[in-house]
Amino acid sequence: MRAWLLIALLVTAGSSALHPQEKPLEDWIDADTGHRVVRLTDDAGGSTLYFHDNAFSPQGDTLMFNTPNGIAIVKVATIGTNGARLAIVAPRARGGYFARRTREIYYNGSGSGTVTAVNIDTRRTREVPFARGLINADETLSVRKNANAVDPDGTHPRPAPRPVVPQLQRMFPGRNMNELTPDQQFSVTKEDGLAARALNPTLQSFVFTNLETGNTRETGFQYGDLNHLQFNPVDPTLLLYCHEGTWHEVDRTWTIRTDGSQMRLMHQRTMDMEINGHEWWSWDGNTVWFDLQTPRSQDFWIAGVHMETGRKTRYHLQRDWWGVHFNSSRDGALFASDGGDASQVAYATDGMWINLLRVQPNETVTREKLVNMSRHGYVTGRGGVEPNVHITPDKKWIVFTGQFAPGQRHVYAVEIEKAHR
Repeated sequence: MRAWLLIALLVTAGSSALHPQEKPLEDWIDADTGHRVVRLTDDAGGSTLYFHDNAFSPQGDTLMFNTPNGIAIVKVATIGTNGARLAIVAPRARGGYFARRTREIYYNGSGSGTVTAVNIDTRRTREVPFARGLINADETLSVRKNANAVDPDGTHPRPAPRPVVPQLQRMFPGRNMNELTPDQQFSVTKEDGLAARALNPTLQSFVFTNLETGNTRETGFQYGDLNHLQFNPVDPTLLLYCHEGTWHEVDRTWTIRTDGSQMRLMHQRTMDMEINGHEWWSWDGNTVWFDLQTPRSQDFWIAGVHMETGRKTRYHLQRDWWGVHFNSSRDGALFASDGGDASQVAYATDGMWINLLRVQPNETVTREKLVNMSRHGYVTGRGGVEPNVHITPDKKWIVFTGQFAPGQRHVYAVEIEKAHR
Protein backbone atom coordinates (compact mmCIF):
# COMPACT_ATOMS: atom_id res chain seq x y z
CA MET A 1 0.00 0.00 0.00
CA ARG A 2 1.33 3.44 -0.88
CA ALA A 3 2.39 5.55 2.12
CA TRP A 4 -0.12 8.29 1.44
CA LEU A 5 -3.02 5.84 1.26
CA LEU A 6 -2.01 4.41 4.62
CA ILE A 7 -1.85 7.86 6.13
CA ALA A 8 -5.22 8.75 4.64
CA LEU A 9 -6.71 5.79 6.51
CA LEU A 10 -5.09 7.02 9.71
CA VAL A 11 -6.66 10.44 9.12
CA THR A 12 -10.09 8.83 8.82
CA ALA A 13 -9.48 6.95 12.05
CA GLY A 14 -8.55 10.13 13.87
CA SER A 15 -4.93 9.14 14.45
CA SER A 16 -2.60 11.69 16.00
CA ALA A 17 0.05 10.91 13.35
CA LEU A 18 -1.34 13.51 10.99
CA HIS A 19 1.46 16.05 10.90
CA PRO A 20 5.25 15.73 10.61
CA GLN A 21 6.66 15.17 14.08
CA GLU A 22 9.83 13.32 15.22
CA LYS A 23 10.70 11.97 11.75
CA PRO A 24 9.60 14.02 8.73
CA LEU A 25 6.87 12.27 6.79
CA GLU A 26 7.38 11.83 3.09
CA ASP A 27 3.73 11.79 2.04
CA TRP A 28 0.57 12.59 4.00
CA ILE A 29 -2.90 14.09 3.89
CA ASP A 30 -3.22 17.24 5.97
CA ALA A 31 -5.86 16.46 8.57
CA ASP A 32 -7.20 20.02 8.66
CA THR A 33 -7.37 20.74 4.93
CA GLY A 34 -7.64 17.41 3.13
CA HIS A 35 -4.79 18.29 0.79
CA ARG A 36 -1.95 15.92 0.03
CA VAL A 37 1.59 16.99 0.97
CA VAL A 38 4.75 15.32 -0.33
CA ARG A 39 8.38 15.81 0.63
CA LEU A 40 10.76 16.52 -2.26
CA THR A 41 14.10 16.48 -0.43
CA ASP A 42 15.95 13.44 0.84
CA ASP A 43 17.17 13.05 4.41
CA ALA A 44 19.81 15.76 3.87
CA GLY A 45 17.00 18.32 3.72
CA GLY A 46 16.84 21.54 1.74
CA SER A 47 14.96 24.76 1.08
CA THR A 48 13.17 26.54 -1.73
CA LEU A 49 14.53 29.62 -3.46
CA TYR A 50 13.59 33.04 -2.15
CA PHE A 51 10.00 33.77 -3.16
CA HIS A 52 10.82 36.15 -6.06
CA ASP A 53 13.68 34.11 -7.57
CA ASN A 54 12.91 32.09 -10.69
CA ALA A 55 12.66 28.47 -9.53
CA PHE A 56 11.35 26.93 -12.77
CA SER A 57 12.76 26.29 -16.23
CA PRO A 58 11.28 28.42 -19.05
CA GLN A 59 9.23 25.44 -20.22
CA GLY A 60 7.91 24.92 -16.69
CA ASP A 61 8.96 21.28 -16.58
CA THR A 62 11.74 21.49 -13.98
CA LEU A 63 11.90 22.85 -10.43
CA MET A 64 15.14 23.80 -8.66
CA PHE A 65 15.89 24.20 -4.95
CA ASN A 66 18.82 24.17 -2.53
CA THR A 67 20.16 21.25 -0.53
CA PRO A 68 23.23 20.82 1.70
CA ASN A 69 24.76 18.80 -1.15
CA GLY A 70 24.21 21.44 -3.82
CA ILE A 71 21.57 22.81 -6.18
CA ALA A 72 18.97 20.15 -6.97
CA ILE A 73 16.28 19.73 -9.61
CA VAL A 74 13.18 17.59 -9.92
CA LYS A 75 10.80 17.10 -12.84
CA VAL A 76 7.53 18.90 -12.10
CA ALA A 77 5.41 16.22 -13.77
CA THR A 78 6.78 13.58 -11.39
CA ILE A 79 5.92 15.39 -8.16
CA GLY A 80 3.70 13.14 -6.09
CA THR A 81 4.58 10.00 -8.07
CA ASN A 82 7.01 7.16 -7.51
CA GLY A 83 9.05 8.61 -10.36
CA ALA A 84 10.04 11.78 -8.50
CA ARG A 85 13.82 11.86 -8.29
CA LEU A 86 16.04 14.59 -6.85
CA ALA A 87 19.16 15.24 -8.93
CA ILE A 88 22.12 17.41 -7.89
CA VAL A 89 23.23 19.55 -10.85
CA ALA A 90 25.65 21.91 -9.07
CA PRO A 91 27.45 20.12 -6.21
CA ARG A 92 28.26 22.25 -3.16
CA ALA A 93 26.60 25.31 -4.74
CA ARG A 94 23.72 27.28 -3.24
CA GLY A 95 21.38 30.02 -4.31
CA GLY A 96 21.06 30.49 -8.02
CA TYR A 97 18.03 30.86 -10.26
CA PHE A 98 16.81 29.67 -13.64
CA ALA A 99 17.61 31.63 -16.78
CA ARG A 100 14.55 33.13 -18.46
CA ARG A 101 15.17 31.82 -21.98
CA THR A 102 17.52 28.84 -21.70
CA ARG A 103 17.69 25.61 -19.74
CA GLU A 104 20.49 26.86 -17.54
CA ILE A 105 20.77 27.69 -13.87
CA TYR A 106 22.98 30.62 -12.88
CA TYR A 107 24.82 30.50 -9.57
CA ASN A 108 27.85 32.04 -7.90
CA GLY A 109 31.02 30.57 -9.33
CA SER A 110 34.29 29.56 -7.80
CA GLY A 111 35.45 33.00 -6.70
CA SER A 112 35.47 36.81 -6.97
CA GLY A 113 31.74 37.00 -7.56
CA THR A 114 31.88 35.17 -10.89
CA VAL A 115 28.73 33.57 -12.29
CA THR A 116 28.58 29.97 -13.50
CA ALA A 117 25.82 28.44 -15.62
CA VAL A 118 24.89 24.76 -15.64
CA ASN A 119 22.70 23.17 -18.31
CA ILE A 120 20.12 20.99 -16.57
CA ASP A 121 19.97 18.50 -19.47
CA THR A 122 23.65 18.04 -20.36
CA ARG A 123 25.05 19.05 -16.91
CA ARG A 124 27.73 21.03 -18.68
CA THR A 125 28.94 24.11 -16.84
CA ARG A 126 30.42 27.32 -18.18
CA GLU A 127 31.57 30.61 -16.78
CA VAL A 128 29.40 33.54 -17.89
CA PRO A 129 31.96 36.08 -19.17
CA PHE A 130 32.13 39.35 -17.22
CA ALA A 131 28.96 38.60 -15.21
CA ARG A 132 28.76 39.89 -11.66
CA GLY A 133 25.56 39.67 -9.65
CA LEU A 134 22.19 39.21 -11.37
CA ILE A 135 21.79 38.46 -15.11
CA ASN A 136 18.99 39.91 -17.23
CA ALA A 137 16.46 38.11 -19.44
CA ASP A 138 18.47 38.01 -22.67
CA GLU A 139 21.87 37.58 -21.03
CA THR A 140 23.28 40.86 -22.29
CA LEU A 141 23.77 42.57 -18.91
CA SER A 142 24.44 41.82 -15.29
CA VAL A 143 23.88 44.10 -12.30
CA ARG A 144 25.25 44.49 -8.82
CA LYS A 145 24.78 47.28 -6.32
CA ASN A 146 27.60 49.48 -5.12
CA ALA A 147 26.94 50.10 -1.44
CA ASN A 148 29.79 52.63 -1.21
CA ALA A 149 29.06 54.84 -4.18
CA VAL A 150 30.77 58.20 -4.65
CA ASP A 151 28.82 61.16 -6.00
CA PRO A 152 30.18 61.41 -9.56
CA ASP A 153 29.31 65.05 -10.27
CA GLY A 154 28.27 66.74 -7.02
CA THR A 155 24.57 66.61 -7.85
CA HIS A 156 23.60 64.11 -5.15
CA PRO A 157 23.81 65.92 -1.78
CA ARG A 158 23.20 63.81 1.28
CA PRO A 159 19.72 64.39 2.74
CA ALA A 160 19.32 65.42 6.34
CA PRO A 161 19.23 62.47 8.76
CA ARG A 162 15.78 61.39 9.81
CA PRO A 163 14.94 61.89 13.48
CA VAL A 164 15.06 58.78 15.62
CA VAL A 165 11.56 57.83 16.68
CA PRO A 166 11.27 54.68 18.80
CA GLN A 167 9.27 52.04 16.95
CA LEU A 168 7.22 51.38 20.08
CA GLN A 169 5.84 54.90 19.68
CA ARG A 170 5.22 54.37 15.95
CA MET A 171 3.66 50.94 16.19
CA PHE A 172 1.83 51.05 19.53
CA PRO A 173 1.37 54.73 20.43
CA GLY A 174 0.65 55.38 24.10
CA ARG A 175 1.67 51.90 25.24
CA ASN A 176 4.66 50.56 27.15
CA MET A 177 6.64 47.47 26.24
CA ASN A 178 5.37 45.62 29.31
CA GLU A 179 1.83 46.09 28.00
CA LEU A 180 2.60 44.16 24.81
CA THR A 181 2.58 40.46 24.18
CA PRO A 182 5.98 38.76 23.82
CA ASP A 183 5.37 38.49 20.07
CA GLN A 184 4.59 42.20 19.82
CA GLN A 185 7.71 43.02 21.84
CA PHE A 186 9.78 40.93 19.43
CA SER A 187 8.26 42.80 16.50
CA VAL A 188 9.08 46.22 18.00
CA THR A 189 12.69 45.19 18.63
CA LYS A 190 12.98 43.91 15.07
CA GLU A 191 11.64 47.17 13.62
CA ASP A 192 14.02 49.24 15.75
CA GLY A 193 16.84 47.33 14.08
CA LEU A 194 15.44 47.85 10.58
CA ALA A 195 14.84 51.56 11.19
CA ALA A 196 18.57 52.25 11.34
CA ARG A 197 18.87 51.47 7.62
CA ALA A 198 16.78 54.50 6.68
CA LEU A 199 17.87 57.07 9.27
CA ASN A 200 21.05 58.25 7.56
CA PRO A 201 21.57 56.07 4.46
CA THR A 202 24.69 56.05 2.33
CA LEU A 203 24.85 56.84 -1.37
CA GLN A 204 24.41 53.65 -3.37
CA SER A 205 24.23 52.86 -7.07
CA PHE A 206 23.90 50.11 -9.66
CA VAL A 207 26.77 48.80 -11.76
CA PHE A 208 25.58 47.29 -15.04
CA THR A 209 28.08 45.18 -17.00
CA ASN A 210 27.85 44.42 -20.72
CA LEU A 211 28.37 40.67 -20.95
CA GLU A 212 29.78 40.85 -24.47
CA THR A 213 32.38 43.56 -23.93
CA GLY A 214 32.84 43.74 -20.18
CA ASN A 215 32.19 47.48 -20.21
CA THR A 216 30.44 48.80 -17.10
CA ARG A 217 28.01 51.65 -16.43
CA GLU A 218 27.43 52.96 -12.92
CA THR A 219 24.11 54.72 -12.57
CA GLY A 220 20.98 55.04 -10.43
CA PHE A 221 22.71 57.00 -7.63
CA GLN A 222 20.41 57.35 -4.62
CA TYR A 223 20.51 57.45 -0.83
CA GLY A 224 19.06 54.24 0.53
CA ASP A 225 19.77 50.60 1.28
CA LEU A 226 19.11 49.06 -2.15
CA ASN A 227 18.03 45.43 -2.16
CA HIS A 228 15.83 42.74 -3.76
CA LEU A 229 17.15 43.39 -7.26
CA GLN A 230 14.98 41.68 -9.90
CA PHE A 231 15.35 42.01 -13.65
CA ASN A 232 12.07 42.03 -15.56
CA PRO A 233 11.44 38.48 -16.85
CA VAL A 234 10.78 39.74 -20.42
CA ASP A 235 12.24 43.25 -20.81
CA PRO A 236 16.05 43.04 -20.44
CA THR A 237 16.38 46.80 -19.79
CA LEU A 238 14.12 47.06 -16.73
CA LEU A 239 15.13 46.45 -13.10
CA LEU A 240 12.90 46.21 -10.01
CA TYR A 241 14.41 46.90 -6.59
CA CYS A 242 13.58 48.19 -3.13
CA HIS A 243 14.78 50.54 -0.39
CA GLU A 244 15.20 48.51 2.78
CA GLY A 245 14.14 49.76 6.19
CA THR A 246 10.95 49.97 8.19
CA TRP A 247 8.25 49.48 5.54
CA HIS A 248 6.01 52.15 7.06
CA GLU A 249 8.78 54.77 6.85
CA VAL A 250 10.43 54.25 3.45
CA ASP A 251 9.30 54.66 -0.14
CA ARG A 252 10.12 51.05 -0.85
CA THR A 253 9.40 49.72 -4.34
CA TRP A 254 11.12 51.17 -7.44
CA THR A 255 11.99 50.40 -11.04
CA ILE A 256 14.78 51.83 -13.20
CA ARG A 257 16.04 51.41 -16.77
CA THR A 258 19.49 49.95 -17.22
CA ASP A 259 20.69 53.24 -18.69
CA GLY A 260 19.69 55.00 -15.46
CA SER A 261 16.55 56.61 -16.86
CA GLN A 262 12.92 56.34 -15.74
CA MET A 263 13.55 55.82 -12.04
CA ARG A 264 10.00 55.24 -10.86
CA LEU A 265 8.39 54.80 -7.46
CA MET A 266 5.81 52.05 -7.87
CA HIS A 267 3.65 52.93 -4.87
CA GLN A 268 3.23 56.23 -3.08
CA ARG A 269 1.99 55.94 0.49
CA THR A 270 -1.19 57.90 1.25
CA MET A 271 -1.47 57.61 5.03
CA ASP A 272 0.65 57.33 8.13
CA MET A 273 1.92 53.78 8.76
CA GLU A 274 0.93 52.57 5.29
CA ILE A 275 3.34 49.96 3.98
CA ASN A 276 4.17 48.07 0.86
CA GLY A 277 6.75 45.32 0.66
CA HIS A 278 8.01 42.02 -0.74
CA GLU A 279 7.56 42.93 -4.38
CA TRP A 280 7.79 40.59 -7.37
CA TRP A 281 7.22 40.54 -11.14
CA SER A 282 4.33 38.83 -12.85
CA TRP A 283 5.54 36.08 -15.19
CA ASP A 284 4.76 38.17 -18.29
CA GLY A 285 6.65 41.15 -16.87
CA ASN A 286 3.65 43.45 -17.17
CA THR A 287 2.88 43.93 -13.47
CA VAL A 288 4.73 44.61 -10.23
CA TRP A 289 2.94 42.90 -7.34
CA PHE A 290 3.49 43.63 -3.64
CA ASP A 291 2.16 43.26 -0.12
CA LEU A 292 0.12 46.39 0.78
CA GLN A 293 -1.28 47.36 4.19
CA THR A 294 -3.43 50.47 4.72
CA PRO A 295 -2.31 51.04 7.42
CA ARG A 296 0.24 48.57 8.72
CA SER A 297 -1.14 45.58 10.62
CA GLN A 298 -4.78 46.59 10.04
CA ASP A 299 -5.98 46.32 6.43
CA PHE A 300 -4.36 43.85 4.01
CA TRP A 301 -4.09 43.61 0.23
CA ILE A 302 -2.20 42.03 -2.61
CA ALA A 303 -1.61 45.05 -4.84
CA GLY A 304 -0.31 45.40 -8.37
CA VAL A 305 0.70 48.16 -10.77
CA HIS A 306 0.61 47.59 -14.52
CA MET A 307 3.84 48.93 -15.97
CA GLU A 308 2.46 50.30 -19.24
CA THR A 309 -0.92 51.68 -18.19
CA GLY A 310 -0.32 52.40 -14.50
CA ARG A 311 -3.57 50.59 -13.68
CA LYS A 312 -3.72 49.53 -10.05
CA THR A 313 -5.18 46.25 -8.85
CA ARG A 314 -5.97 45.39 -5.25
CA TYR A 315 -7.15 42.08 -3.86
CA HIS A 316 -8.40 42.42 -0.30
CA LEU A 317 -7.29 39.88 2.31
CA GLN A 318 -8.50 38.93 5.74
CA ARG A 319 -5.86 39.14 8.47
CA ASP A 320 -5.39 35.38 8.71
CA TRP A 321 -4.89 35.10 4.91
CA TRP A 322 -1.75 37.26 5.00
CA GLY A 323 1.68 35.72 4.42
CA VAL A 324 5.31 36.62 4.94
CA HIS A 325 5.54 36.19 1.17
CA PHE A 326 3.12 35.87 -1.69
CA ASN A 327 3.57 34.46 -5.17
CA SER A 328 1.49 34.15 -8.33
CA SER A 329 0.89 31.60 -11.05
CA ARG A 330 2.15 32.26 -14.55
CA ASP A 331 -1.33 33.20 -15.76
CA GLY A 332 -2.10 35.39 -12.73
CA ALA A 333 -5.19 33.38 -11.81
CA LEU A 334 -3.77 32.03 -8.54
CA PHE A 335 -1.81 33.52 -5.68
CA ALA A 336 -0.18 31.69 -2.79
CA SER A 337 0.43 32.98 0.72
CA ASP A 338 2.81 31.27 3.14
CA GLY A 339 1.21 32.55 6.35
CA GLY A 340 2.91 33.84 9.47
CA ASP A 341 2.97 33.49 13.24
CA ALA A 342 1.74 36.01 15.79
CA SER A 343 5.02 37.94 15.81
CA GLN A 344 4.74 38.85 12.12
CA VAL A 345 3.35 42.15 10.90
CA ALA A 346 -0.24 40.90 10.63
CA TYR A 347 -0.30 39.69 14.27
CA ALA A 348 -2.62 36.94 13.11
CA THR A 349 -3.92 34.57 15.77
CA ASP A 350 -4.72 31.86 13.20
CA GLY A 351 -2.33 32.73 10.38
CA MET A 352 -0.02 29.72 10.20
CA TRP A 353 -1.18 28.16 6.94
CA ILE A 354 -0.11 27.72 3.35
CA ASN A 355 -2.98 29.42 1.55
CA LEU A 356 -4.32 29.30 -1.99
CA LEU A 357 -5.95 32.53 -3.20
CA ARG A 358 -8.11 32.28 -6.33
CA VAL A 359 -8.86 35.40 -8.37
CA GLN A 360 -12.57 35.88 -8.97
CA PRO A 361 -14.31 37.68 -11.89
CA ASN A 362 -15.22 40.62 -9.62
CA GLU A 363 -11.55 41.25 -8.75
CA THR A 364 -11.68 39.65 -5.33
CA VAL A 365 -9.90 36.54 -4.11
CA THR A 366 -11.15 33.53 -2.22
CA ARG A 367 -8.98 31.66 0.21
CA GLU A 368 -8.46 27.93 0.69
CA LYS A 369 -6.21 26.51 3.41
CA LEU A 370 -3.75 23.96 2.07
CA VAL A 371 -1.29 23.10 4.85
CA ASN A 372 -1.42 23.55 8.61
CA MET A 373 1.90 25.23 9.47
CA SER A 374 1.38 25.45 13.24
CA ARG A 375 4.42 23.22 13.81
CA HIS A 376 6.60 25.27 11.46
CA GLY A 377 9.15 27.75 12.82
CA TYR A 378 8.61 30.99 10.90
CA VAL A 379 11.02 33.42 12.52
CA THR A 380 14.58 33.40 11.18
CA GLY A 381 15.76 35.24 14.29
CA ARG A 382 14.50 32.35 16.38
CA GLY A 383 16.03 29.56 14.32
CA GLY A 384 13.12 29.29 11.90
CA VAL A 385 12.83 29.71 8.15
CA GLU A 386 10.41 31.52 5.85
CA PRO A 387 8.39 29.08 3.68
CA ASN A 388 8.91 31.04 0.42
CA VAL A 389 6.06 29.60 -1.66
CA HIS A 390 6.23 28.87 -5.41
CA ILE A 391 3.32 27.76 -7.62
CA THR A 392 4.26 25.13 -10.20
CA PRO A 393 3.66 26.28 -13.80
CA ASP A 394 1.05 23.55 -14.31
CA LYS A 395 -0.86 24.96 -11.29
CA LYS A 396 -1.03 21.54 -9.63
CA TRP A 397 1.28 22.11 -6.64
CA ILE A 398 2.55 24.80 -4.30
CA VAL A 399 6.14 24.25 -3.25
CA PHE A 400 7.42 25.56 0.09
CA THR A 401 10.03 25.12 2.80
CA GLY A 402 8.86 23.46 6.00
CA GLN A 403 10.65 23.12 9.32
CA PHE A 404 8.26 21.12 11.43
CA ALA A 405 10.86 20.05 13.99
CA PRO A 406 14.29 21.43 14.99
CA GLY A 407 16.96 20.54 12.46
CA GLN A 408 14.48 19.13 9.96
CA ARG A 409 14.22 21.64 7.11
CA HIS A 410 12.77 20.23 3.89
CA VAL A 411 11.18 21.18 0.60
CA TYR A 412 7.55 20.11 0.38
CA ALA A 413 4.81 20.34 -2.24
CA VAL A 414 1.10 20.50 -1.47
CA GLU A 415 -1.38 19.43 -4.12
CA ILE A 416 -3.85 22.13 -5.08
CA GLU A 417 -6.56 19.63 -5.92
CA LYS A 418 -7.96 18.14 -2.74
CA ALA A 419 -7.08 14.49 -2.17
CA HIS A 420 -9.77 11.90 -2.82
CA ARG A 421 -10.44 9.65 0.13
